[in-house]
Amino acid sequence: MFLQPLRQRYNIIKLLSTKQLLLRYACLIKTVHYGLTLHSICVRASFMKTFLLFIFVLFSATSFAQYDTVRIPIDRQYFHDKIVAQQEAIDKMDGQKDGLLTVSKDQSVNLQLSDVLFRRVKEMRYAVETNKLLPERNDKVRYLRYIESMLKQFTSAYQSGAVDPLLLPALIDNFEEIKLASFNGKSVLPIVKKTTYPIALINIAVFDDLPESREAKNIVYLKYIALHPDKILLTIRPYSTEPFADSLIVAAANYNPVQLYSFAQSKSSPEGKLIHRNTDPTVIMVSKLSQMPTALNYFPFLDNLLHQKQSIEEIKKYLGDGENNYDSVGYYKLLVKTEIDYAKRLMKKDTPIAMFGVNGLRDVLKNRAIRHFITPINVLHNLSVNIRMKAIQPLSAEELYYMIVMGENDIYTSSYKHSFARMLQQMSPQFHGDSLLLKVNFDYFKKFVKMAANYNKLDQFLGTMSSANSAALMRAFVNNLDKGNNLEDAVDVADAYSSIVNPELRKTMMGYVEDNENQAIKNGNTRGKIIYNLLHIIFESANEPGEKDLTSTIGIPSIYEVKNKSLQDDKGRIVQQVFFYGDEDGKTFFPPFVNSFPTKDWIVNPKAEWVEIKSRQGEVYIYANKPLDSDKNLDDSAQVHLAAYMKSQGMNPSIVVHRGHSYWLQGTIDRMPSDAKIVVLGSCGGYKNLSDILYNSPDAHIISTKETGAGDINRPILNYMNQTLITGKTLEWRPMWATLSRLFADDPNKDIRETWEDYIPPYKNLGAIFIKAYNKKMEQEENL
Repeated sequence: MFLQPLRQRYNIIKLLSTKQLLLRYACLIKTVHYGLTLHSICVRASFMKTFLLFIFVLFSATSFAQYDTVRIPIDRQYFHDKIVAQQEAIDKMDGQKDGLLTVSKDQSVNLQLSDVLFRRVKEMRYAVETNKLLPERNDKVRYLRYIESMLKQFTSAYQSGAVDPLLLPALIDNFEEIKLASFNGKSVLPIVKKTTYPIALINIAVFDDLPESREAKNIVYLKYIALHPDKILLTIRPYSTEPFADSLIVAAANYNPVQLYSFAQSKSSPEGKLIHRNTDPTVIMVSKLSQMPTALNYFPFLDNLLHQKQSIEEIKKYLGDGENNYDSVGYYKLLVKTEIDYAKRLMKKDTPIAMFGVNGLRDVLKNRAIRHFITPINVLHNLSVNIRMKAIQPLSAEELYYMIVMGENDIYTSSYKHSFARMLQQMSPQFHGDSLLLKVNFDYFKKFVKMAANYNKLDQFLGTMSSANSAALMRAFVNNLDKGNNLEDAVDVADAYSSIVNPELRKTMMGYVEDNENQAIKNGNTRGKIIYNLLHIIFESANEPGEKDLTSTIGIPSIYEVKNKSLQDDKGRIVQQVFFYGDEDGKTFFPPFVNSFPTKDWIVNPKAEWVEIKSRQGEVYIYANKPLDSDKNLDDSAQVHLAAYMKSQGMNPSIVVHRGHSYWLQGTIDRMPSDAKIVVLGSCGGYKNLSDILYNSPDAHIISTKETGAGDINRPILNYMNQTLITGKTLEWRPMWATLSRLFADDPNKDIRETWEDYIPPYKNLGAIFIKAYNKKMEQEENL
């Protein structure tokens, strides 16, 4: 009854006078005002919705009655009809043409919007006909077209998501203000300045023939740029002759100097001319760099260059001319020195220019650490330590520290252990671990502590300092996890705890977590309370394996098992996709992977770009792209073509396996289905990787390792999984891990035994568990 189309109600209400309508509701109003019985309280919300509907219809009816005497000339009826057509188009955008615009769960909001759309717009139409300031037909037609254009642009913006439909009343208010100002010959610019960008954009496009149209459009553009400073250089060309263009170039330089550099390279373009004529010191420096070879290599030092702490010549002696005379070690040392300096400034809330973002200091520092040091010592992992670690011999303790933290997702376990040992060796007997952290201004110290814990080196590092200082360090490691914009530090703490075997250190960390939880509760800090409470619960579970069921305790799906049925599609098939990459490792391990499927259990069907493997028992399908040459991008093409084929066959993978180095992992994540139930990384599961995976697949069970996966370990893991799948049994992680642990404990190869210890099953992946639990908790908080 409540949602009965309103037009049917108008006919009834028009038969009653306003006095009769009010009398009919007088008794009900009086009851609500004076005597709220228990029953009337229960129905109050329903009554109020009905009453609001009544008021909406009442005023609509009286409004329509007010204009019943207005006669629309036949030669203008066409323009009125076009407005009505736009009203109806908006009405239908919620899926129903019923005289009620439904965009909110709050029915009173919908009624107000509907009132604006129907009653108020009709008033606007009729006001044009009766306005004595518009004596001429063409004037009236022009303003009718304004109304139609406003509604049409609102419709388009609403459909594209560019405008919130709740802005409709404000849009019409602003429209009326501009109309009134234009009637009276007053400036519309103050009206445009005070409104929001989406409203100003629509109405200034509507009134595009006003004398102040150009100035108004400039105001709208500046509103847009205030919201999207990253779009300055992409949109400034039509405004390049405006007085504000130079100041926008300065803003662009401070927001994204790399983008400014790209535009500055073309001195003859409108943007290039703007940049090269600018007198701001930052813009001048970027303009100068844009004309130099390898200019982007100077960008990490832009802030120091501007403040004359460094000169181009000082940097150039390491960079040389292009690749000629390039001193990789010297350049890396300069990057580290600058990072330490910038980190100190960050502690004082002073953010240097070009420290973050693409080609910023940290981006380049990470790139050079991996390229010049981590990759060489990883590649030479089969050679003697002296030959293998030669690349890092020139580095100081601080420089090794940054190499380690920057290479979190790329450094091999053995590479880390040798680098860590070299770092300690480079510290003098008086130069303790806390001294090292002080020297780097505690930059990335939480990442460093987490990695030391993961590689079982934390006790050794803490042993280089006094017990008081080591306790202070661990307190700092656990503190302030709620202060950042993401969960990275909290995930690092969770991951570190899972790797710590020292019971006293575990007890200490648990105590700090409890202290922070209690403080958050005392301060009414909801985010802090959630983070520390979840860590508390997860840590207790890790201390008492098997005794605390995290699934029920923190309200997430089971982390201990995956039922066979949950992996099946609607046809009962279990589909697995394996991502291989065409480097040497991919080409080496692909044949043993294919050969690991015995013909008595599996049918292997090779294709040009992939292999299809089908179980003889049950409905298990495995698709793996061939590791075709990555230098020619053929592995990527194979993955694209395989994905298209699987889609055409209705094959949606519930299991995803990544077989490759960590630098290939983002490609796998980008192509991962959104409802994957099991993800086997075969490479590092750092915070960014875990959060990206769980963003796409919130309930995924993740198997990862602290280093690049070993083929001799990945095969037994996948074989155990696949054999379980074809039997139709539930995949239980604890018994599976126990069985594999016994298998690898007897392996004669020491490297295999040690590498197996780096693998993390889903129920021990505390970082992933924490992310899942936190996201679930925040969903519950939002629904309260």
